[in-house]
Amino acid sequence: MKDAALLPNLLVFARLVRAAGLQVHAGRTLDCITALEQVGLRRRADVHATLRTLLVHRQEDLARFDEAFELFWKAHEVGDGRLPLFSLGERPRVKAAAPSAASVELDDIDAAGAASARLTAGAYSPADISRTKDFADFTRDEAERAEMLLADMAWRLGRRRSRRWTAARTGAIDLRPIVRRNMRHGGELLYLPRRRRVEKPRPLVVLCDVSGSMARYSRMVLQLVRGLARSSGRVESFLFATRLTRVTRHAGSRDVAEVVSRLTHAVEDWGGGTRIGEALRAFNTRWARRVMRNGPVVLIVSDGWDRGDPDLVAREMARLRRRCHRVVWVNPLLGSANYEPLTRGLMAARPFVDEFLPAHNLETVEQLAGHLLKD
Repeated sequence: MKDAALLPNLLVFARLVRAAGLQVHAGRTLDCITALEQVGLRRRADVHATLRTLLVHRQEDLARFDEAFELFWKAHEVGDGRLPLFSLGERPRVKAAAPSAASVELDDIDAAGAASARLTAGAYSPADISRTKDFADFTRDEAERAEMLLADMAWRLGRRRSRRWTAARTGAIDLRPIVRRNMRHGGELLYLPRRRRVEKPRPLVVLCDVSGSMARYSRMVLQLVRGLARSSGRVESFLFATRLTRVTRHAGSRDVAEVVSRLTHAVEDWGGGTRIGEALRAFNTRWARRVMRNGPVVLIVSDGWDRGDPDLVAREMARLRRRCHRVVWVNPLLGSANYEPLTRGLMAARPFVDEFLPAHNLETVEQLAGHLLKD
């Protein structure tokens, strides 16, 4: 089954179902992915029953769901240009039918539902979201779909070895219970208990720039923060422009649209100037002792434009680097072929950055996920 192709279609289908009046949580989409991996896509009835079980919570919504399912997942033999279930993600071999041939609609779909229906038709067209197109060049519809993909992206963080030990079949010999375990054999060392270090997810601290120079990427950055916060409970999130604001409490919201509203209201200096050095100093003096435990990875998302003192940036970056496992700096502008990181703030910070990466499209965000998985 093509997981990468199935996910965008399920996201659009979830929007259509919501527009019909059903209550569908964003996390249910991932449940559907997991379930369909087990059920398979060969039998249409199996897919229908799986999605119906996971997405419908009220008896009165069953008929609406069935209509939405028929509207979206049209069988190939109907002849309206849509694909069968086993061909999810492939481009259609025929053009979409004329509007008159697609007259089946849900009675209760409002304007938002109509927009979802139009987006549904594009799910099978060559106009799918490009993984290499810059976020700044997205149309409004493309930006909405990209936000949904980022919001439901499964993030996995690297792991660290804790100080605790646990019994294991392989590993170092555990000397403490060795005598007790072999007393039944008269003291002969017939049994050698072993142990290994307990591994735990490595903590992550996210510092994101939401100043005016990052306006083209701010909404994508917020969905990135939300996805990281929901993937692990060991994530601390901060936004900054001229000052630093902790948004960990808001970043884990289940609703994709609500998280943007909450974060924009929580940050008073949203879209203002940039003072990276002062933001880092506020973090080091006020928050570092509380959140920089157990060797976290620090992820900084910023274009590096700074109106403050570059010497302050260098000092605070040095303090930050001494307290963490590694520093990953993500710069959306790095994806441009003509871009050179020559701003004063960025040049002051570079010596203390372990990895300097782009994140201007879906492909580079996926690559970022791989970097965060490193130990």
